[in-house]
Amino acid sequence: MEGTRTPALDGAREPASGNRIADSRFFSVIAEETRFFIVRHGQSEGNARMIIQGRRDLGLDEAGRSQAASAGAWLAAKRIDSIIASPLSRAAETGRILAAACGVAEPRFDPILVEIDTGMFSGITLDDARSRFPEVYEAFERQSWDGVPDAESSAAIYERAMSAWEALRDLAIGGRRNIACVTHGGFIQWLVRSTFGCRTWMPLLATGNCGIFELLVMPTGSGEPAYLQWRLLNFQPATSVVPLPPVF
Repeated sequence: MEGTRTPALDGAREPASGNRIADSRFFSVIAEETRFFIVRHGQSEGNARMIIQGRRDLGLDEAGRSQAASAGAWLAAKRIDSIIASPLSRAAETGRILAAACGVAEPRFDPILVEIDTGMFSGITLDDARSRFPEVYEAFERQSWDGVPDAESSAAIYERAMSAWEALRDLAIGGRRNIACVTHGGFIQWLVRSTFGCRTWMPLLATGNCGIFELLVMPTGSGEPAYLQWRLLNFQPATSVVPLPPVF
């Protein structure tokens, strides 16, 4: 299954625009206090081998299942009422473990949440990429994935992150108040960046396996910009597990 790709992604839920930002105005339609818990999947077989996975579909290993169980126990106290997850195996299984721990229904799987496409580096390690493609690797160090042939562009990832926030916001509009979203290290970079309107890769965020990012949204009045606060960044309930270096 290593070379399996996901189906074509859903189109943007709103027309693409150069000034879309998941900011206070974006969340102004949410009527009650809401928390979004963005969770990276547990350690996968590819993570353990230091492989750049991208869209390649590698499942969790035992360490990853243990990390997911720890994250689930922590999230269970947060009254999670909805879970949405990437359909790639490592995220889907993490989502199911979280759902069981939190006592909620099977996660909803949305391909908009899949990992970024890592182009010609997919399926190899960073060391392999450096030795086999030195010129491309130099471009990668300067431009991140915008320097790698066939990788998903930062502009495309930004728009996909906005579409993901629209899906998450829709859950809140529908009455969900504590929403968990299970996705991938590369895509989490852009879920956070899009709340600031940042369209470049740097600076990078640490995203450990089962790292949790919590965004609080508090309404300030009907139709008024919401109060937003990132309360957690890369919090890892499985504190005994040493996080791996960022591998996409």
